[in-house]
Amino acid sequence: MAIELSNHPLVQHYLTILRDVETDAESFRRACSGITGVLMTEAAKQLEVDAITVQTPLEKAHGARLRGEIVFVPILRAGLGMLDAAMATVPGSSVGYIGLERDEVTAEASCYYSKMPELGAAQIVYVLDPMLATGGSAIQSIEQIKAAGATRVSMVSIIAAPEGVKALQVAHPDVTIMTGVIDRELNDSKYICPGLGDFGDRLFRT
Repeated sequence: MAIELSNHPLVQHYLTILRDVETDAESFRRACSGITGVLMTEAAKQLEVDAITVQTPLEKAHGARLRGEIVFVPILRAGLGMLDAAMATVPGSSVGYIGLERDEVTAEASCYYSKMPELGAAQIVYVLDPMLATGGSAIQSIEQIKAAGATRVSMVSIIAAPEGVKALQVAHPDVTIMTGVIDRELNDSKYICPGLGDFGDRLFRT
């Protein structure tokens, strides 16, 4: 498994805004969009293109076009905060959805919704989840995505915990991870530390 950390200055800038307990919901959403755009630009280096020729107003020019279908699958609900920026970064993409709810006592995730486009012909499926904590939600989601026909999957998160990275490595060693940072650890409540709290609550002000 390839794990890529972004050291882009904008990622560090937006990550600090997201961590700050004083950041209001509107600023939090803007920072989420900003950091997702940078992470997706870096994750898109994995994409393959086909060579084409186009006609400019003056003459023919060599160019490139993304090969096949690109699919984004945000894990509900927090992954929704990353979706618009991801789609704006990678043109012509399709979207699937997976809804997972974590039990606050056991920290185990259960699926309550899944809707996918055709995945068999997709060049790559990007799973969007801002917090890769225990890895349980990511592992379940990727299992469903592969079962639906995906042959190439990449995980994009904003913050990851070492425990979640390790669990995902074991369960899906073929899946690449793009993340802004790997934090220190999970606490007893399975929250990432230092982290930023509950991403969905802060994003949707709930």
